[in-house]
Amino acid sequence: MHDCPDCHRQLSSLSRRAFLGRTSQGLGSVALVSLLGGIAPGVRGARAATATSEASEADRWTGVVDPLHHAPRAKRLIWLYMAGGMSHLETFDYKPKLAELHGQPMPESFTKGQQIAQLQGAKLNCFGPQHPFHKYGQSGLEFSSVFPMLGQHAADEMCVIRSMFTEAINHDPAHTFMNTGTMIAGRPSVGSWLTYGLGSDVENLPGFVVMVSTGGHGQNQPIAARQWHSGFLPSRFQGVEFRSKGDPVLYVGNPPGVSASRQRDVVDTVRALNELENQVVDDPEIATRISQYEMAFRMQTGVPELVNLADEPQHVLDLYGTKGADGSFAANCLLARRLAERGARFIQLYHRDWDHHGGVKDNVAGTAAEVDRGAAALIADLRQRGLLEDTLVVFGTEFGRTPMAQGNGRDHHLAGFSIWLAGGGIRGGISYGATDELGYRATENRVHVNDLHATLLHQLGIDHTRLTYRFQGRDFRLTDVAGEVIRPILG
Repeated sequence: MHDCPDCHRQLSSLSRRAFLGRTSQGLGSVALVSLLGGIAPGVRGARAATATSEASEADRWTGVVDPLHHAPRAKRLIWLYMAGGMSHLETFDYKPKLAELHGQPMPESFTKGQQIAQLQGAKLNCFGPQHPFHKYGQSGLEFSSVFPMLGQHAADEMCVIRSMFTEAINHDPAHTFMNTGTMIAGRPSVGSWLTYGLGSDVENLPGFVVMVSTGGHGQNQPIAARQWHSGFLPSRFQGVEFRSKGDPVLYVGNPPGVSASRQRDVVDTVRALNELENQVVDDPEIATRISQYEMAFRMQTGVPELVNLADEPQHVLDLYGTKGADGSFAANCLLARRLAERGARFIQLYHRDWDHHGGVKDNVAGTAAEVDRGAAALIADLRQRGLLEDTLVVFGTEFGRTPMAQGNGRDHHLAGFSIWLAGGGIRGGISYGATDELGYRATENRVHVNDLHATLLHQLGIDHTRLTYRFQGRDFRLTDVAGEVIRPILG
């Protein structure tokens, strides 16, 4: 063999790949690395210079915002994501004038020249609220009767924002906008920004976890994994989806005959090979791979312990209305509380049952019943454990629904909708902002998606204008070039 440094380098790389190929079966960490993303060529940014030192540590990420920009009110965020476009008019924004005009033509002054989805060019008639609204709690916060458990257990903790608006009229770009602050695919999600900025306080579980549940009263729109992707941030900040059936993470358990010590030997050897490779190519994504192999090894203990609810007393299971980790929204809410206790930074629960183009009265009631108990139990459980004060909970959707009828349903709507926040230093028992008298457009104290993101970061101690990442010659941030903190809702 001739003595050529380049050839030696290529042979070394080939040997490494061959070793990985032969040792991948039964190695949960390999599957997780695949789940968390491969090497992204050209990723460079604020952390690239320290990639080699990170590789030698392979410990939990401590975040780049150190010290914090200001004193935080929250340590973690749980986002209850009502995917499909929850109708604000049947849930959190009562419009008596719309009820009065039910069946009559929608005034053209509201809709002329406006962006409408499937109703474009159709005859537009007003469609009144389909459920009564009640006042709940000591605060008298008003919202729909379809949420009795929230009314009983959480009203005084909730801040309902009734003046949200967005820029996307269809589901996928609206999800992308709500999760990343832009409709351009490939940008980092909120959870990725948070774990990049703050790190995680948990060693044997991911800091960013996603769970998805489905229902039976709406069109279950698909949720693409890129909604929790890390974008141009290193892939270690990508969310990890816990599956609803079987093992939460594929191949996290060892096959028969593979002991923990043998697994440790393989992980250590793979790590050593990755460190050798990193000395040659100096790619920060190799540090990511090393840390995720280590995380996968630790998850083999952490994940089974997390989803084993045997230590939960019966009264807690009854509170959530679940018998175990069965993939339901209620069970996922209980797992979210357990993740919060263990130090996870960002937990996102999707419930894919809110797309109601028809039968809005019965279907909204049905979908609300799927989430009401779990969401209320989560708030009550966090409160009684002393976790709500430093846990920020978001209950929201990608856009609202039209005040105009689509048969006996409602179409997509971007100009006005509602969400609510609780805990984490948010004032409870209040509403903020308003739509017009027909619920068409946010008119009072309007809140853009970028404003929401700025506020969430603020509550976790981050100035949204200062959490940036340089990519392709530009400094990017979650809120792009916009966003204002919604200070009147802060406690």
